[in-house]
Amino acid sequence: MSSDRQEYQKKKQFFRDLLTIYGRKPVLEALEDPKVNVFRLHLAESNKRDGIIRQISELAEQRGVEIAWHERKALSRISRNGKQDQGVAADLQLPGYRASSEISDATLQEGMKCYIALDGVNNPQNLGMIIRSVAASGIDGLILPRKGTASLSPLVIKASAGTAFQCPLFHCETLEPELDRWRQAGAEVCCLSSHAEVSLYSALQQASRIYVLGNETEGVSAAVEKQCNMKMKIPMSNGVESLNVAVTAALLAFANRA
Repeated sequence: MSSDRQEYQKKKQFFRDLLTIYGRKPVLEALEDPKVNVFRLHLAESNKRDGIIRQISELAEQRGVEIAWHERKALSRISRNGKQDQGVAADLQLPGYRASSEISDATLQEGMKCYIALDGVNNPQNLGMIIRSVAASGIDGLILPRKGTASLSPLVIKASAGTAFQCPLFHCETLEPELDRWRQAGAEVCCLSSHAEVSLYSALQQASRIYVLGNETEGVSAAVEKQCNMKMKIPMSNGVESLNVAVTAALLAFANRA
């Protein structure tokens, strides 16, 4: 591959993996964290250049971050949330934010890895708490399809208590093709269901495992369930039917921590 082609591929991957956040406090917290690579800061020209805006600008300048000023409508297109961006957005490259294609067949086969994948979990609070549990447990990562799952918004970052900047996160467009690929590679793709006969605590891990969690209302979708080769349940007592998805994720993460 030519050097020009290699450079193009690097830039293509870099921009695809950028995450745009918005809001004054989330952007300030990102700039204050030396582990977070802030690629570009976006500010509305209508912002008063004092207080927190001055603090954000000065931090960006100290870190050598490019600052781009925009008309208000243009900034709204960048943040995709003009009602809540407060005239501030930033493009981040999170250290642990990667494409799920990096979870290769070889990665799964070289050891008993453990991941959690989400299907239709669109509540930002739940997603933030799940990220926090995955980061704290030390398992290998959280898989987030872009379609049907809450985006990594400031609400999610706040609910994660900042751990989104440390958590290994893998993104894909849709979950089904990736689950199929990993199952074909020999991974245990496990669907959590209250109707399953096998208990989470009795199913010993024999290979790399991906736990798939759906939302509380509909559970795992039929299309995703077809890609699972195992079904498990968390035993319940006292007539309780199910747990909040964030609580379930915490149980799974710490039951399988490295």
